[in-house]
Amino acid sequence: MPGINASSSRSIFVMQHNSASCLLSYIAPILRRHEASSNIILAHALKRVDAQSALSGFEFTSDLDIQERLSSTDLDSFVPRPTKGAFWLTVWSYSSPSASPALDLVLACVDWTLGDYPIFLWTPNRVSASSSAWLAPRISELAAHLNNCVPPERVFSVFGLTSLVKAFTRAWTQMTGFAVEPEPFYAALFSYCNARTFRQSDTPLPEGHLLRKATPQDLEPVARLCKEFADDSVRATSSVAVGGSLAAGRDAAAPAPALASAPIFFPLTIDRARVEAHELIAKGLVWVYDAAGDITTICAVTRNSHRVSAITKVYTTPRWRRRGCAEYLVREVTAQLLFHAGKDSVVLYVGHENSAQRVYDRVGFAGLCGKDKPDTVEDSLELGIVGTDRGHW
Repeated sequence: MPGINASSSRSIFVMQHNSASCLLSYIAPILRRHEASSNIILAHALKRVDAQSALSGFEFTSDLDIQERLSSTDLDSFVPRPTKGAFWLTVWSYSSPSASPALDLVLACVDWTLGDYPIFLWTPNRVSASSSAWLAPRISELAAHLNNCVPPERVFSVFGLTSLVKAFTRAWTQMTGFAVEPEPFYAALFSYCNARTFRQSDTPLPEGHLLRKATPQDLEPVARLCKEFADDSVRATSSVAVGGSLAAGRDAAAPAPALASAPIFFPLTIDRARVEAHELIAKGLVWVYDAAGDITTICAVTRNSHRVSAITKVYTTPRWRRRGCAEYLVREVTAQLLFHAGKDSVVLYVGHENSAQRVYDRVGFAGLCGKDKPDTVEDSLELGIVGTDRGHW
């Protein structure tokens, strides 16, 4: 019988999905149940399907639909197929011969306007992922499959739950000989804000200042702030935010000044920054703090699904820092998403030692500034790989 079945001699399977539609037809219900933590995987997949499918087709896919698809899937789906485009890998396993296959891991290998993204990893089984006995065989199968799909130079960094990233990069180095960079590109907390945790403020905006969506007339200042953010994306002390592009966003922090001697992870020319800014403004994904005509701060929200949006970039130009611009803007954008756009939660990543945690904590993001961390506030990690072709995010 084709597909995954319990009579097979193998208990762990890797499936390759060469389109977002294929991926969502298998795992949409699972991603919906974990819509906040799966934000990177789900939002990038939704960007690649038509609106009707995103709003209705996959919204009604059930667990029973998944089991039927798995049992009838062509065996070619489990064979590695080299590809240059976006694709996803899913890892499935049986807990017992009588059980249905369970989704254990998801890997995304995707790109965007300015280049390739890192390899993204996600699991719906955070508790199991803390066990090396559970994780090791699944990661081994996943890394082996990826190694047959892309040249190792494509894997310039890996981002996800800390335990997943450490296990995967160990396996990848052993398999390919490509070493991990000596210092992490990024170590962060994944946090959230919802209607219950959100905190209002009675402090009024200074006279003549506005919080608004960016318009085409803001292209140059938004592009300049995009480039400044990339220039602050350095390997530096843990108190300095590590950057990312507006379109993916690994950190929503407003970074401290960059160290002049530190290398830039993901450099951005002003021309490429204009491409990025144009795309964000055209799609209505970036807000600005307008200080009487001076654009001081940007806040981008570029990963969106039905109930969750991610703040993926907050940046204030140095001469306007420590005046509350970022807090004003983040609070406004978060409120708009929760109370006007109907989102259940707004999520973001922020560096472990980044002082921007104080801004997000005051707005109502959970588990920051040393406070008790709910189970859904996760430690995340990005590790770079030496000798690879650097993408951009």
